[in-house]
Amino acid sequence: MTVRLSHYWVLRLPGERLSLRLPVRALILALLLMLGLLSLIALSLTIGSYDMSLRQVLGALLGGEVSGQMTTVVWEFRFPRTLVAAFVGTMLALSGAALQNVTRNGLADPSLVGISQGAGLAVVALTVIWPEQSSTLRPWVAFAGSLVVAALIQGLSWNRRGGSSIQFILMGIGVAAFISAITSALMTYGQIDRAMSALAWLSGSINAAGWSEVRMVAAWCAVLIPPLLILSRSMSALQMGESTAVGLGVRASVIRYALISVAVGLAAIATAAVGPLGFVGLIAPHMARRLARSGVGIHLLLTALIGAFVVTLADLLGRALFAPIQIPAGLVTAIIGVPVFIYLLQRTQAKSAL
Repeated sequence: MTVRLSHYWVLRLPGERLSLRLPVRALILALLLMLGLLSLIALSLTIGSYDMSLRQVLGALLGGEVSGQMTTVVWEFRFPRTLVAAFVGTMLALSGAALQNVTRNGLADPSLVGISQGAGLAVVALTVIWPEQSSTLRPWVAFAGSLVVAALIQGLSWNRRGGSSIQFILMGIGVAAFISAITSALMTYGQIDRAMSALAWLSGSINAAGWSEVRMVAAWCAVLIPPLLILSRSMSALQMGESTAVGLGVRASVIRYALISVAVGLAAIATAAVGPLGFVGLIAPHMARRLARSGVGIHLLLTALIGAFVVTLADLLGRALFAPIQIPAGLVTAIIGVPVFIYLLQRTQAKSAL
């Protein structure tokens, strides 16, 4: 049974065993974002050095009467690349949302607090030192590097009165700078062919993404996103403060480490697939929060859709604006994200001064 009350849809199951209040604005926005993402994917499949119409793309996808060259371009290059962009954007956006909830700081982002850099250092070290095992071990090495960095930052920001979100952010920025220096040293003194391979990966380019990357990110999304959704109710309690959450029966320390582990996993796998993409986890949660007020569950859905849209758009712009030259998606997201970060930082400082 569904009842509409002003700006909310109230969904009640028979027997009143479950009742959900869903904001109409957020649901409409989610639908529009889904349609926008599908439209962007369709546009991405038609644009390139070999332009095709939407009818030809659909024919290639559905096995219609099109040339073998069109089928190859769509299935082997454009379609997997576009899917990877959408999956990676989803993972980075949700990672940023989880980190912002844990730290209760809107400036938390995997690329700002060292998590993406930890994955990057691990993958670059693997590529430079042991290149023959790079593709097989890359996801696991990236996750291990991110987890070590997250544990290090958590330990450095801990004091007798508990963790501090500001200390977590500041320690993360410092550790990220240190890790970036080590990564640069590895690339400077490594063999030139291996260093060039690592440099192409560090640019955050989705150019070489194929079906193996699609399978990897899709499988890890199926593993990591459900626990995040399950933890959404506890995340709502954590937003009111750790002491309040404990009073409501939430095991705050367990939920905190679970959220950090999920956030690290999402960022690490996304980074392992395409390289570091900065500011996606910073932009998407803030955009979702500004566009529609909602509970944590709907907010995560909006955040995921916005993240997928942003990275897919960044990849399309980098591919189409200066064709045949291709700009890495990581550079495009940085160009978009840096002004947003400066604006949020100034806004935070203005609030603290009041």
